Amino acid sequence: MEYLIKRTFEKLVSKGCLHVTMASGTDFKAGDDTGPRSAIRFTDSRAQWAFLFDPELKFGELFMDGRLLVEHGSLYDLFCLLMTNAAEAPESRWLEAVDSLRFALRRWKQRNDSNRSQKNVKHHYDLDARIYDLFLDADRQYSCAYFEHAGQSLEAAQLAKKRHIAAKLYLEPGQSVLDIGCGWGGMGLYLADVAEAGRVLGITLSDEQIKIALTRVRDRELDHRVEFRIADYRELNERFDRIVSVGMFEHVGLPYYDTYFKRCRELLEDDGVMLLHTIGISSAPAHADPWIDKYIFPGGYVPSLSEILPSIERAGLIVTDIEVLRLHYAETLREWRNRFMAQRDAAVVLRDERFCRMWEHFLAFCEAAFRHETLVVFQIQLATRNDSLPRCRDYFSDRENKLKSRESLISGSLDLSSVAAGAGHDAPQKNRTTHDCTDLPAHLRRQSPAS
Repeated sequence: MEYLIKRTFEKLVSKGCLHVTMASGTDFKAGDDTGPRSAIRFTDSRAQWAFLFDPELKFGELFMDGRLLVEHGSLYDLFCLLMTNAAEAPESRWLEAVDSLRFALRRWKQRNDSNRSQKNVKHHYDLDARIYDLFLDADRQYSCAYFEHAGQSLEAAQLAKKRHIAAKLYLEPGQSVLDIGCGWGGMGLYLADVAEAGRVLGITLSDEQIKIALTRVRDRELDHRVEFRIADYRELNERFDRIVSVGMFEHVGLPYYDTYFKRCRELLEDDGVMLLHTIGISSAPAHADPWIDKYIFPGGYVPSLSEILPSIERAGLIVTDIEVLRLHYAETLREWRNRFMAQRDAAVVLRDERFCRMWEHFLAFCEAAFRHETLVVFQIQLATRNDSLPRCRDYFSDRENKLKSRESLISGSLDLSSVAAGAGHDAPQKNRTTHDCTDLPAHLRRQSPAS
């Protein structure tokens, strides 16, 4: 068995250096002993067998359980080493068979009807809100930021993301907007407050998100123009001038793409515009990562453009623009990972050590995948008519400049003063909806941004 482990890693790592220590104490090195270096150790022989049987799933599980230890470098460094070697690594016939089976079963795994969708959302988004306070920005933007230049703070990049999306919506003052997957309400509040939407309806399936979103809209005294509710996109029967969906499409499920876009077309006015912001892959279709599917986003799927566009065409929507955001999510995840690791002691108190290992694995794995594999973010602009939007794309920047000017005049749920100054995570977060952290030890309460 140790021979099989050695052969597996020698095939996987040809550049750099990976030092592997077996449960028995024997060790070896894989790679050409140059460049990046990492070291891992298996704590028991059953862990080694589990890894050989299904490395895609078991690597994360073993790390969560403390049975696979990273002894040199960070977990993120290890993922970077493995992923940069993966393209040239031959795959065993057994793992090819496992991949083929997972690919064949992907539609069955993503049977996200209304009941299952709500259950999936609760699994991830109904965590203790204080966990998200540890690493998100003050506006709780839990999707890819838009980094306009090197060194930009996460707060400024998340604000730029909302501005970029609002510009693409080509929203006129007084128009109505549906926000599918509204999260904690930040996008909807921006569209009402800065972009001057006449009415915004934000929907989510998360009880925890809706509580905070409703509190925020009441605090801003925008409840006459902004409504948040628990609802599935399939339940709505109203019509809107604009639809925005940020980071929700990954949860729709491949069998429901036709349903999703057909419903969006029915919900749009005759001259409507939609902006879809979703994680995707720039390669051929593949199966969902089994560890992410089991522990982080059950029922989730990251599509290729070739899987999205046919459903858009069948729904009668017109693709008016596609932008591919490369590396923006890698930078976003780096910020989240650094902030979470800086607050890790507080996270252990809120949950436990295994949860923190799971979350570290999630953030490190995703950051490395966005940096070294084919994960990207698609922003797909859609319209119901050819003449719904200007013919040239220069209106994007014109609209963004106007929105930026209006931001400077507004204070409220977004801490625009600190964002404009490029403030980082330590800046005062005056407008964050706070949560009770009195059950944390005093030294952790002082660290927590929610305190």
